[in-house]
Amino acid sequence: MEEIEKLIKNSRKIVIKIGSNTLAKDDGTQNTEFMANFARQCRALIDQGKQIILVSSGAQVSGVSTVKEWARKKDVHFRQALCAIGQVELMAQWRKAFATQKLHIGQLLLTKDDFGHDLRSLNIRNTLFTLVDEGVVPIINENDSVAIEEFSIGDNDNLSAQTAILWSADLLILFSDIDGVYTDNPKINPNAQFVEKVESIADLRKNIIIGTTNAFGTGGIETKIQAAEKVTPYGIPLLLANGSTENILENLANGNARGTIFCAVE
Repeated sequence: MEEIEKLIKNSRKIVIKIGSNTLAKDDGTQNTEFMANFARQCRALIDQGKQIILVSSGAQVSGVSTVKEWARKKDVHFRQALCAIGQVELMAQWRKAFATQKLHIGQLLLTKDDFGHDLRSLNIRNTLFTLVDEGVVPIINENDSVAIEEFSIGDNDNLSAQTAILWSADLLILFSDIDGVYTDNPKINPNAQFVEKVESIADLRKNIIIGTTNAFGTGGIETKIQAAEKVTPYGIPLLLANGSTENILENLANGNARGTIFCAVE
């Protein structure tokens, strides 16, 4: 935990990804209390001179919170429509949360094609630099309402990794519903061992059991490893921790919470 504290202390430009499970209550609706508290924790880091970009899932969760009768609809058009409704609600709640900290937010909705196009990616980079330089917190999500499989990144773990690379971040933090990497699913296997540090992702893959995703999320541990495989060769470490832990960002920064560090490739 001391190493995590040092890692955050030495990082100025931090990308933080928050998963749908962290933003959802047990009934699947928005956890606005978490959002307000998380904005407060971000404010504390910004006051220390750090710059933060937030990659926020939760559009579909927010859509279900708003149009509850669509909750059971599985058709892709309804899912995309839910995201269109929910993205408005999601940003409204984030705006409210950060406004209490006297911080403005800016929204960027992106697709895979944006990162593969030189001019678009340059424009994204320039927009991010302008926002953070002016003290605004950019909030990024995939444009789920229009993305089709061919142009979809598919999960915000990989989206946050691409964002961290584009912005030349010092650290990528992924918040999920687990404390970090285990050798197996700790919710199923009580003998699963916690992995504090990963220096070789190839070795990690040989020694752990990778399960499937859960109810609200689209990734699971596989996409978090994929994100680490993307950023670590660029010298960007990745920290995976449990977003539902009380005051998690604050406690990580103070060395009072655990997580798994994927070390940057030297």
